[in-house]
Amino acid sequence: MPSPTAIQAKFPEALSFLHSPARYKVAWGGRGSGKSWSIARSLLLEGAARPLRVLCAREFQSSIQDSVHRLLADQIADLGLSSFYAIEKTSIKGLNGTLFGFEGIRHNVNKIKSYEGVDRAWIEEAQTVSRSSWETLIPTIRKTGSEIWVSFNPVLETDETYERFVLSPPPDAVVHKVNWQDNPWFPAVLQSEMQYLKSKDFDAYLNIWEGHCRVTLDGAIFAKELRAATTEGRICRVPHTVGTPVQTFWDLGWADCTSIWFAQKIGFEYQVVDFYQNRLEMLPHYVSVLQNRGYVYGTHYLPHDGDNGSVAAPSVKTQLQQAGYRAELTARPKDKKAGIDSSRAIFNRCYFDSVKCKDGIQALRHYRFDVDEQGQWSKEPLHDDNSHAADAFQTMGLSIGLNVRKAVSPVRIEQYTPGKENLAWLG
Repeated sequence: MPSPTAIQAKFPEALSFLHSPARYKVAWGGRGSGKSWSIARSLLLEGAARPLRVLCAREFQSSIQDSVHRLLADQIADLGLSSFYAIEKTSIKGLNGTLFGFEGIRHNVNKIKSYEGVDRAWIEEAQTVSRSSWETLIPTIRKTGSEIWVSFNPVLETDETYERFVLSPPPDAVVHKVNWQDNPWFPAVLQSEMQYLKSKDFDAYLNIWEGHCRVTLDGAIFAKELRAATTEGRICRVPHTVGTPVQTFWDLGWADCTSIWFAQKIGFEYQVVDFYQNRLEMLPHYVSVLQNRGYVYGTHYLPHDGDNGSVAAPSVKTQLQQAGYRAELTARPKDKKAGIDSSRAIFNRCYFDSVKCKDGIQALRHYRFDVDEQGQWSKEPLHDDNSHAADAFQTMGLSIGLNVRKAVSPVRIEQYTPGKENLAWLG
């Protein structure tokens, strides 16, 4: 096997910063720039020169096929390092002890926290990484001389990764935008695809190939509502009002996320003070989250399936009631449109805490309609990792609408007294 120093490895000049030490190395921009294969090559050469422990992570990884495992394997062959690296099913090992591991961050929090002695962490497709995931990962990479390498194609300016590393980069961060023009080996087949998209959809071309952020995501369901909330300053720091009950609004899942919004009703407004989601956790975990938040709770609103139980375990509603909480079911909407419409109806009365609700807001921004087999926008939302926060917000819209109807339906016109119109909203 040739010495790593003798290997003739090509890199775009724009990515030469990968070879100099820095706590954060951030390569962002459009498709075809060579970001990913350049990072793969750099890490493989470093790992061949000396023992390294490399964590290759992304926000979501349901299988090894979702990771950069295959990319690294291809680069091992291209670099002539096949006799040095053993490519195993879920890892890559070097003869000198170098180890490449692969993990998803969002749903492996405890496993990520257990990683120690990591020399390099490579976060690929980092545009989807949430605030809570970064706050889990970064303190884990604490070995002296350790580095965090970040690569991504941006989507929205409001996404956590773009704000964290492009708009307000941390100290000791080297941040470079690289595009297809910076890749001297940009293939002709991609050139054709790029020119076709440029003629067909210029805005999409600017995002995908030039690395411009989108103003809104195509097909985004709450684009108008979130734009108004931003313009009107309703995404801001929202204080928790002591003495006012916090209501929670849930979407339930196991392999999918369980998502929870925390809100207080202040007059006609809803102060959305917090958000939490996780998966592969039993209800006691979420009860612990409720307790650790330190709020005084009113009602916990569950989706219509919150009363589903079995011989092995009582329903979520029953378990919450057994834990001393008040829990109610929200009526099942006749279709997704009814749930979405209920959310839109309350949006202009909601103030969202910009820090504690960051991950939930990011999910709402990325919640979009699916595309059907003909390539047209469907009437159904795309089911992905953003759906669960949106479904929990629909629980909020549906339950508020139900409570409004309950509150106002018994009231007759002759009972109306000026000055008491707010009473129905104070619960």
